[in-house]
Amino acid sequence: MRRTDREVTSHDEMLAILHKCDVVRLAFNTPDYPYVVPMNFGVESDGESFTLWLHCAHEGLKLDLIRQDARVGFEADCSHKLIAAENACAYTMTYESVIGCGDICICEDVESKRQGLKAIMLHYEPEKEFAIPDQAVASVCVLRLDIIQLTGKRLEK
Repeated sequence: MRRTDREVTSHDEMLAILHKCDVVRLAFNTPDYPYVVPMNFGVESDGESFTLWLHCAHEGLKLDLIRQDARVGFEADCSHKLIAAENACAYTMTYESVIGCGDICICEDVESKRQGLKAIMLHYEPEKEFAIPDQAVASVCVLRLDIIQLTGKRLEK
């Protein structure tokens, strides 16, 4: 990272940034060009590693691409602030972000799908507890992204 003064290496700080983000953008491999899609997500951490949980329909391009190549890149950002200046080239923006890569899989069993859906709901509604009935679990596809590499960038101090 060029701006080492803004680099985040702390596991807890990267987790805090992820908790602030509303959307994660996944980059899938295709034979021609990367395919990037924004998605809602949930995050879990055991103190050393991270897992992102996502959901989608039971069919579509994302699933086709996962079946061809389960390696994905991702990015999430938040806390955007435009810094105005006298001239156009001096404008800048501060933000916090995490980027990384990992292996994504389609969850097949009911309990891992339910775990993922609960993680997603916890991300957006941390004060609520949700029951997720079998019918709701069956109605969506749940994806689990096991993060292999993660870097972060903090706001300027």
